[in-house]
Amino acid sequence: MKSEKISSKELFNAIDQIYEEKGITKEYLIESLKLALETAYKRNYDTNENIVVDINEQNIKVYAVKQVVEKEENIEDKSIQITLDEAKKYSKRAKSGDTINIEVTPKNFGRIAAAAGKQIIVQRLREAERDLVYTQYADKEGQIVVGVVQRTDKFGTIVDLGRVEALIPVKEQVKTEQLQTHQRIRVYVESVSESGKFGPQIVLSRKSPNFVKKLFELEVPEILDGIVEIKGIAREAGSRTKIAVWSNDENIDPVGSLVGKKGIRIQPIIDELNGERIDIIPYSDDIPSYIINALSPAVILAIDINDEEKMATVVVPDDSLSFAIGAGGQNARLAAMLTGWKIDIKTETQIKEKIIE
Repeated sequence: MKSEKISSKELFNAIDQIYEEKGITKEYLIESLKLALETAYKRNYDTNENIVVDINEQNIKVYAVKQVVEKEENIEDKSIQITLDEAKKYSKRAKSGDTINIEVTPKNFGRIAAAAGKQIIVQRLREAERDLVYTQYADKEGQIVVGVVQRTDKFGTIVDLGRVEALIPVKEQVKTEQLQTHQRIRVYVESVSESGKFGPQIVLSRKSPNFVKKLFELEVPEILDGIVEIKGIAREAGSRTKIAVWSNDENIDPVGSLVGKKGIRIQPIIDELNGERIDIIPYSDDIPSYIINALSPAVILAIDINDEEKMATVVVPDDSLSFAIGAGGQNARLAAMLTGWKIDIKTETQIKEKIIE
């Protein structure tokens, strides 16, 4: 076939523009374009030849890759083999066993190249953007990001994170929150996967206990420095959270570090959580002490530990029962979640009556 120079200036201009605007490498797009043109050539000219496409800013050329064999009788497949005599017409240095490239650029290949180029650029742009978005947000899994509420449907709330939309499923929303369209919010990145139909699937949460934990990590330098540790957290989103903290420096008060002077550290978090109550308690390796702290603000008179059943029986003054249990049993429930122990709360009178019986 007669060779024809095909201008690829427009394609390269498009590639340059995509590189500048989207950050997708030229090499990636050019290699993708080559593969697309090879496929387009085989489809349009119904050939099984081994095809390679060479593309630069001046032209696009198509080559058939053939293996050189000694004689005609040695040829098993003419689409990929050529005799030595034929090969020497293209390369005087050709010898049996070599592989040579024979230009087969069609006259009308410019039209095919333009169509395939446009299609592959759009396709690869989408794929590359998906990969970039996935890579970017995979690193943010388990972190807090800022987004803008787009809309709410039966599946949850769609949040625009800038380069991608993500979902706060209904189960990860706080029932007491009413998120408004165009509202700017902070969210916890629960998971990032590549399996989404339209790109990476990013699941967000404002309900997760880890959301509160990460908010404190952002506000409290001692946590970032590793001096103060959050040992446990239990949350009933929208209502109350209990956090157990520990200091690796005896001179640093872990509870005070999270609260801050005059509440300067904890207040922005309470505001972010729309007034949700936050109890911060000292963590202890001593289980009885830990459970007593977890039941704060209740007064505890005595505690009995059953290690086998992981059960703690707690005795409180009669007038402290409501504090120990909490509204709807919330305080006791969160204490059990925080410590990992079952907690049975008894009043002083109940214990005395049991002893008498």
